[in-house]
Amino acid sequence: MDEEKLLEQGYRKYCGMDVDVYFNTNVCVHSGNCVKGNAELFNLDRKPWIVPDNVTTEEAKRVIHTCPSGALQYIEK
Repeated sequence: MDEEKLLEQGYRKYCGMDVDVYFNTNVCVHSGNCVKGNAELFNLDRKPWIVPDNVTTEEAKRVIHTCPSGALQYIEK
C-alpha cells in the first residue's frame, strides 16, 4: 500500500531512516503483539511511542507482521 492511501485511511506515520511505520488506532484490536514483540520499537510509556530507528528494518518488519488487525503497516525506503 502506498503512503497516500495509508494516510487517507487514518494511519499516522512514524518516520525512520530506512523504514516508516504507520499505525491506525481505529483498526487496532489491542492484541499487544507490538509492545510484547519489541519494546525498543514500540513503547507506550514514551512519546512518540513508535521509534523505527531503534531497531533494524528487518526487526521492524518482523514485529509488524505479527499484528493481527493490520493496524500496523510499513514502507521501506
